Formats: sequence, C-alpha cells, structure tokens
Amino acid sequence: MNILEAKNLNKYFYDPKKFKALDNLDLTIEKGDFVSITGKSGSGKSTLLYLLSTMDTDFEGSININGSEMQGRNNSWLADFRNKHIGFVFQFHFLLPEFSVLKNVMLPGLKRAAFPPQELEQKAMDLLKLLDVQDQALKRASLLSGGQQQRVAIARALINDPLILMGDEPTGNLDSKNTGLVFDLFKKLSAEQHQTMLIVTHDEEFAKNTDKTIHISDGRIS
Repeated sequence: MNILEAKNLNKYFYDPKKFKALDNLDLTIEKGDFVSITGKSGSGKSTLLYLLSTMDTDFEGSININGSEMQGRNNSWLADFRNKHIGFVFQFHFLLPEFSVLKNVMLPGLKRAAFPPQELEQKAMDLLKLLDVQDQALKRASLLSGGQQQRVAIARALINDPLILMGDEPTGNLDSKNTGLVFDLFKKLSAEQHQTMLIVTHDEEFAKNTDKTIHISDGRIS
C-alpha cells in the first residue's frame, strides 16, 4: 500500500537568481518502508523532505499522502494534516527546556486533543519506555544528555501515531554510540510496528542499513 507518492515534482529558488533545486522527481513510499534520502550537501535532499513534509508548499507537481493531495491546500489545512499524520525529528531536538520530558512528549497530542489528558500521559510514558528514557520522565528536558534528548524528540514525534515519521539528519549531532542507538530504535519501530520512516542522512552506514535508499544528485534521483 502506497503511503506517499510524488509525481513530476519540481522546486525553484529565486534568490539571487532562478535556480531549479528539484527536477521532475517521482517517488513512491509504501507503508512500513524505512527509507533514507542521501546526497551531497546542496543536492536537494533536505529540500525534498521539506516538500514531502508539507512544511514547504511552493512546488510544481503532485504530492499525495495517504490518498490526499497536498498541492493547492491552504496553510491551516496543511498544519492540521501535519499534526495528525506526520511526525518530524530534526538534527536539533527542539525540546522546551523548562518543561518536563513527559510534558514535551505530550504537547503535540494536547494540541491535537484526540485523547483525554490522562490517556495521553499513559501513551507518552509507553513511548518513553519504548525508547528507554522512562526514568527521565519528570526531569526538565534541559537536564538530559544529547542522546537522551533526541530519543525524547523521537517519542514526541510518535505521540500522534503518525502515518510517516520524517527526519532531517536526526543523528547529525550524535556520537557513534548514540547514532547506533537511534538507528536501532528506528529499525525496531519499522520491524515491529510497521512505522513508515523517511530519513535524510549524510551517514553512509546509516543509509546502507535502511530498507531503501533514495539518492539525490543535482535535484534528481540517481
């Protein structure tokens, strides 16, 4: 079953002059796929991810996620769709330092309001347990190590049961040990929970061990 399909995808930048960043891309991602996007700096891999995540809406072509077309949607509709269906993990964790780990994980769920707070809290604790940071739940996020903070960020990205978990260099700030831990967590989520994942990475070892690799060169899949 196709979760995400992009057809004839083109992206232009206009500053300082017109530049074609993505050139007529087609791609398909199926449910449960663990996919990496690779390419040199400036190749267009992060540009592609931001289009597929609906955070950048200025493109030509079609992006269809779970049967819904993204082209032409207004920002309010896209924000609601993102919160319900897409989890995002960045290179930096972007946790709110003054809040507890548990509250950080719960925030997107509280915004969506699909579950009562008590049920959401249990859901957040279950995710923290899955990611082996449940013992940090009541600490302020700023007190955790970098590797722990990134695992909390992954838990936060999963709280709304996203169709797709997307990551932009999620291991880019981690040492090799924590990179391995995060990769193993992703592999576990893919294998045991059929979580679809689309991860931009420059780490060749990481990419080599995903189910599928999309390599971008000069705005095209090569």
